[in-house]
Amino acid sequence: MNLVLFESSEIERPLPRHDPRARHIEHVLRLQVGESFDCGVIDGPRGRATIAAAVPDAFELAFAWLDMPATLEPVTLLVGLPRPQTARKILFDATTLGVARIVFFRSQRGEPSYADSSLWTSGEVRRRLVDAAQQAFCTRLPQVVVLPDLRAATATLAPECVRVALDNYESSTALQAVSLAGSQLALALGSERGWAQDERVHLREFGFTLAHLGPRVLRTETATVAALAIIRALKELP
Repeated sequence: MNLVLFESSEIERPLPRHDPRARHIEHVLRLQVGESFDCGVIDGPRGRATIAAAVPDAFELAFAWLDMPATLEPVTLLVGLPRPQTARKILFDATTLGVARIVFFRSQRGEPSYADSSLWTSGEVRRRLVDAAQQAFCTRLPQVVVLPDLRAATATLAPECVRVALDNYESSTALQAVSLAGSQLALALGSERGWAQDERVHLREFGFTLAHLGPRVLRTETATVAALAIIRALKELP
């Protein structure tokens, strides 16, 4: 944890010693009463927390708030619903890279059972986002939704959004050559089996440019990180 995050409802309460954050403070940071660490409120300010007191079952913390982190980058990631372990990686990496929205959708070539994973119903998604934000030293979490199909996913995009879809099979344009000028950007990736032909038709009709990352076929999570890194470089994001 580079930044220890708290829900806004937690900052008025002691931090139980059995909480993973308390164990990190005590056993990894090795802090004692009177010492401080970097902290933040989820979707709120960053600051410093000082251990005011330590009792057998909890830490008493005093908070001093310093700043609000920058807003998330106006990037929406659209991903054909992958296997749960791949989705976990995408949730973490896309959050650390600062995307504002992650939209998973049931693609035509995706495995329908992936939508039934406990990942989507157990609260694990939010835990993944929080872990990633702590890694990235940011308090802001992206919005995450799961939608029934590509049409529903593209319907969430603003009209002015620049739209790019990765496709190694029918694209002759490298992502690096696509004009990304615009205040908002949508990046779409198909399922692990690629796009169905009528999904490609829909993407073209809705203004998506098909682009590729080169001749190598990448895993979905690898393609996601590589494309977001290229986009950050092209848009000169901080």
